[in-house]
This record gives sequence, structure tokens and C-alpha cells, in this order.
Amino acid sequence: MENDNTTSKTQMRPQPWNKGKLVGPKPPLRPSQVWAIRTRLQIENRKRDLALFNLAIDSKLRGCDVVAIRVEDVAPGGYALDRATIRQKKTGRPVRFELTDQTRSAIDDYLRQTGRKPGQVLFCGRNPSRGLTTRQYARLVNDWVASIGLDPLQFGTHSLRRTKAVLIYRQTGNLRAVQLLLGHSKIESTVRYLGIEIDDAIEIAVKVDI
Repeated sequence: MENDNTTSKTQMRPQPWNKGKLVGPKPPLRPSQVWAIRTRLQIENRKRDLALFNLAIDSKLRGCDVVAIRVEDVAPGGYALDRATIRQKKTGRPVRFELTDQTRSAIDDYLRQTGRKPGQVLFCGRNPSRGLTTRQYARLVNDWVASIGLDPLQFGTHSLRRTKAVLIYRQTGNLRAVQLLLGHSKIESTVRYLGIEIDDAIEIAVKVDI
């Protein structure tokens, strides 16, 4: 009977939410991986996905903010802007970001194909009247990384958010600039997000005049 009770208790224990899953910060994409995904999407003529991928990289926004972008936020006159400003849902803080030539071109192509206008969510799913959900966006990211041979369990939407931020930090060492681009209120949040050493971060921050 004692063995039966032990077995019963074991079976009743809830499984941990992260069993079989990789936890922790998702790594950013490398430049070669970014270009590999872009090339794949271009070859497959996936205009929406190419515009979404490029904009996610440039904007450095969280997934919930990426899917909430409206046409007028980035293309109020029917053509993509050089720069845009989005107010983050999580913090309420506005963040400004640049749109590169390739991102503007991808957005313009997507708008011409779909005819989406100001007043509508920029990216839609199968139903044109409804925008993408964060879950749908996450599935697309998994599909993109898997298409170039990466393990989708190791990457996620935050990989796209971190990609350009990490690259900017590595090339410039300007932690304050990255903090502003990510919309973090505290530089310590940026340090943790980038996964850099605190001593390195302080040394760089001291050199930045604001």
C-alpha cells in the first residue's frame, strides 16, 4: 500500500511549466543569419513576412508592440518614413527608431500588395480585418529561424528585439544609446538585457555625457 500511495502522489504532482524547454534570454541573431532569413523570404516572395522581419529588427520593439503597429505609425502618406515613434505598451514610454532602406522598400512593397491604409493595423493574418497576435508572430519567428537550419527552441521574438541592440553595443560601446533605443528606464535593465558585465557597463557609461 505504501508503494501505491507514493506512486499516486508522484502522478498527482503538476509538471513544471518549463519541463523540456530552454529558459533564459534568447540569443540575438548574427548578421549572417539575418541576411539568410531575408534572402529566404525574398526568394519565397513573402512580402508581409519580409516587411515584418525587417521592421522588427529595425524597431527593436517587444513582440506586443510590433504586432500593434498601425499603418499611420510608419507610413501615414502611403510610403514608409525614415523614422517612426511608438509608445510601448509595457512602459508607456515612447521610443523612436530608424527604418533602413531595405525596411522601407519591404513595407512599401507590402502596402502595394495588400492596399492597407491608415487606420488599419499594419500586419494582418488570414483575416485582413484582424491584426496578427503575439502568438502568431512567435510562430512566424520560429518558422523563419527553422527555415535557415536554426533550432527554433533556442530563438524567439526577443532574439529579433536584441539583434540590432547587441550589434550597436558591440560596435560602439555606447550603453546609453542602446538604453534609449530599447526604451529602458534604467541602465541596469539594459545591462541585464544585453548580458554584459556590470564593470564593463559602468566603465562605458562613465565615458558617455548626457
